[in-house]
Amino acid sequence: MTRFQFTIHAREGKARTGEIAMQRGTIRTPAFMPVGTAATVKAMKVEDVRKTGADIILGNTYHLMLRPGAERVARLGGLHDFMGWDRPILTDSGGYQVMSLSDLRKITEEGVTFKSHLDGSRHSLTPERSMEIQRLLGSDIVMAFDECPRADRPRDEIAASMEMSMRWAKRSRDGFDSGGEHAARSALFGIQQGALDEDLRRISAEKLTEIGFDGYAVGGLAVGEGQEAMFATLDFAPGQLPDDRPRYLMGVGKPDDLVGAVERGIDMFDCVLPSRSGRNGQAFTWNGAINIRNAKFAEDQEPLDDRCSCPTCGKYSRAYLHHLVRAGEILGAMLMTEHNLSFYQQLMQAMRDAIAGGRFAAFAADFRRDYLR
Repeated sequence: MTRFQFTIHAREGKARTGEIAMQRGTIRTPAFMPVGTAATVKAMKVEDVRKTGADIILGNTYHLMLRPGAERVARLGGLHDFMGWDRPILTDSGGYQVMSLSDLRKITEEGVTFKSHLDGSRHSLTPERSMEIQRLLGSDIVMAFDECPRADRPRDEIAASMEMSMRWAKRSRDGFDSGGEHAARSALFGIQQGALDEDLRRISAEKLTEIGFDGYAVGGLAVGEGQEAMFATLDFAPGQLPDDRPRYLMGVGKPDDLVGAVERGIDMFDCVLPSRSGRNGQAFTWNGAINIRNAKFAEDQEPLDDRCSCPTCGKYSRAYLHHLVRAGEILGAMLMTEHNLSFYQQLMQAMRDAIAGGRFAAFAADFRRDYLR
């Protein structure tokens, strides 16, 4: 069976649509991966996540290594059996979460030592350990271990961090390749770093390409630099990576971020935003985001979005959702999350169709007209 094969079916400008074939299923691109941080997409059953149109989900190495523990997950049959999801899973390396613990960690050439945010216990995460954890989890797409510095750091610090991440990328490659059966059926992605600097990102891309990966992520964005700076970086960064491999923009983002990134050559995305926003009463619609808590929805009998085909929009009114969310009912979080994840998948399908039909530029213009008005 196919371990990993990326096929581009159509292009329009820099935008591409295609498929990633893996043993556990095919991933249609551009793809959005719902985030299942702790072996669950919050407020959703996995069968309902699949019904939204998701082909792949993301699990979080940092959180799963702390609770319930990678070794325990392995003893219980791996992450797929543990959570009941039988399609591909991508696991991040844990690097971003560890780097965000600025007061609880220490970075050396070997890796990172840190204190758990749960109980203060001490842990070590290296490229080799990250590969081992992701192997124990049974991930289908494994991410190389890297450091993610803030874009506002001095250039020499960003350059030194990028160079260390490239050394860690080689160690990740070696650690992954020693994984036996897991390496034979899974894929490994490298992560480009360099913040907003075109030259540093080119160097990073060249080093990653020399090592060789199944896919490549654009890392170090969506960390506070703003959409304008992110798009300016995406104007050059994806093109520095191999054209025949998937390009993954980590941690992005809002619907208009996704459209702009696809325009610039990105194939894969993940973000907590649709599920987190749903739990907090924000819904994404074709006419922009709305806060269902707003009093104007208290007697609004229209669906969240009359262009959305999800079960929430098919059955429940804005007034009912307003009531549930204002009352703090669990069902409110569930229905709002179901809608947001469905909307994101409908957006991805619409982009795939538009690229395949040679009308993506018109689609993007129409989307921005309606969404950003």
